[in-house]
Amino acid sequence: MLFSKTHSSPLGIEAAALADFQQSEFQHGDSCYRVYTQGTGPAVVIMHEVPGITPEVAGFARKVVAAGFTVYLPSLFGSDGRGYDPVNLATQLSLACIRKEFAAMARRQSSPITDYLRALCRKAHAECGGKGVGAIGMCMTGNFALSLMVDPVVMAPVLSQPSLPIGLTAEARADLHVSDEELAIIKQRMAEEKIKLLGLRFSWDAMCPKARFDRLESEFGEQFERIEIDSSPFNPHHNPVYAHSVLTKDLIDREGHPTRLALERTLAFFQEQLRD
Repeated sequence: MLFSKTHSSPLGIEAAALADFQQSEFQHGDSCYRVYTQGTGPAVVIMHEVPGITPEVAGFARKVVAAGFTVYLPSLFGSDGRGYDPVNLATQLSLACIRKEFAAMARRQSSPITDYLRALCRKAHAECGGKGVGAIGMCMTGNFALSLMVDPVVMAPVLSQPSLPIGLTAEARADLHVSDEELAIIKQRMAEEKIKLLGLRFSWDAMCPKARFDRLESEFGEQFERIEIDSSPFNPHHNPVYAHSVLTKDLIDREGHPTRLALERTLAFFQEQLRD
C-alpha cells in the first residue's frame, strides 16, 4: 500500500469500525495518505484529532453524512479504527509533535501539511460540486480549517478545540497558526464572500486556550461564531474539567446538553454555508 514518503498510517486491528467507508489513497506532491469517504451531497473534509481516526471520530463523520454531505476523512496519523487509550494517545501525540509537516510549535505560519489538505479540498469539490467545501479540524488539526481558507473552494471552516501552536507564552496561546499573509487573504475572503467561521472549545481546556478564541474574535469580529462550553468545576452539565474533544470523546449525545447543541450547530453551519 502507498502512503506518504514520510508517514505511514497502518490499518488498526479495529479497522472493521470503518468498513462502511470507501478507502482510497490520494497523492499530492510527495505526500500520499489513505482517505475514507462516504455519503452524497456537498463535501466536508474532516481532519481528525489525536490519536487518530477513533471510533468516535468515525461516528462524527457518519453524523455529517446523515445530514446530507459527502465526508472525506484523511488518515493523517495513528492506527485507523483504534480507540482512545493512554499509551496510544501519548504515543501519537509525541510523534505528531515532532513531525515536520505539522510544525506543532511554529508561530505565525501554517503547517506544511495544509498544502496537501488544500489539494484534497479541491479534489473533493471537483467530485461533489456545489458552492464549496466544508472543513473541520480538531485538536492538533483544528487550526488547519482556518489555513485552508486560503483556497477559494473552502466555504465552511470549523475549528474544534484548535490546539496549535503548542506553547506556554502569551504569544503562543493567542497565535492562530497561520502566516500574516494567509491571515490577510482569509480576512479579505470572509469580508467579500460573507463567509463565517465557527469555533468550539471547553471553557477550562488548557490545550485550546481562551486567548486563541479572543484573538479570533478580535480578527474576525461578528463573522467568528464562538461556542464555549462550561467545563469548570461542579458545572451543571457534568463536563469534566479536563474535557477537550467537543464533538467526539467528550460529546454527551443527549438532547439539550451543550455538547449536543454544539454538534447540532456544526451540522447547521455546514447547511448554511454549503447549500444554496
